[in-house]
Amino acid sequence: MMRIAGVQMDVRIADVAGNTEAVLQWLQRAAEAGAELVVFPECVLTGYCFESAEEALAVAQDLDGEAVRAIVEACERLRCLAVFGLLERAGERYFNAALLAGPGGVLASYRKVHLPYLGADRFAAYGDRPFAVHEVSGVRLGLNICYDSSFPEASRVLALLGADVIALPTNWPPGAECVAEHAIATRAMENGIYYAAINRVGRERGYRFIGRSVICGPDGEELARAGAGEEALLIAEVDPRRARDKLRERVPGRHIIDRFGDRRPEFYEAIVRPHGYPRSGGRVG
Repeated sequence: MMRIAGVQMDVRIADVAGNTEAVLQWLQRAAEAGAELVVFPECVLTGYCFESAEEALAVAQDLDGEAVRAIVEACERLRCLAVFGLLERAGERYFNAALLAGPGGVLASYRKVHLPYLGADRFAAYGDRPFAVHEVSGVRLGLNICYDSSFPEASRVLALLGADVIALPTNWPPGAECVAEHAIATRAMENGIYYAAINRVGRERGYRFIGRSVICGPDGEELARAGAGEEALLIAEVDPRRARDKLRERVPGRHIIDRFGDRRPEFYEAIVRPHGYPRSGGRVG
C-alpha cells in the first residue's frame, strides 16, 4: 500500500521563489499526514499564462536549478516523493514538464506530449520522449500533464507499460469541467488503475482555474475530491495489487470482464495512422 496526496493550490505567475516556498510548505503538511507520494499542479513553480516565448523562457527552470534542488532536499528530509510541474529550459526553447523527485534527486521527468493552444503551451516545444513507467516504493508510476488526459491513448499506453498510478499535474480552466467530473474516472476505470489529477485554483491574467482535483481508483470510484475554489490537500490509499488485477468477475462464471485480455489491437490501426488535421490555433510544428 502507498498513501498518496494531491495538493490543490494557487500559483503566482513568474514568482518561482514564492511558488517554491509554498510547495515546500504543502510538502511538509502532506508528509505529516503520512503521504509517501505528493502530486502538485502543472507549472506550479513558474505559472502558466505567459504571453510570449521570451517571457516564458525567462522563468523556465534547469533541472539542477535552485528551485528543483530545494524540493529534492525536502523530499530527502521528509522521506517522500513529489511530482510537480514547471517550464523546463532546454537551450533556447522550453518544455512543459513534470518531475518526479525523491531522496536521491530527480528520479524521472516527463515532457507534455499534447499541447493545447493556451498559455505557455502556445510557445512550448512538443514533448519528445516516449511515455514511461517508473517503479517507486513498490508502485509503478506514470506521468501525464493536463491536456494529455483528453487522449485515451496516453493513459492506455502507460497502463500497458504496467502503471499502477498515473499522476496528472493540470491547469484546468473553465471548459474542462467534463474532464474533471467524468474523464478522469473513465481513464481510471477503462485501464483499471489509480489516477491522481491535481489542478490549481486562483487566477492568472484573466484566466480562472476550476480546482476540482480528484483521485480515482481502478473501478473509477472517487477516493478523494477537492472543491472548485479552495486550496486543499487530498489523501488516498493505493493498493497496487488492485491495479494489476484487470479481471472483473461480477457474476462467477457468467459475467467476466477483462479490458486488457479482451483487447483486439489488430483492429486499431487507425489510432496510429498519421493525421492530416491542422494544429490547433494554427500552431506549426
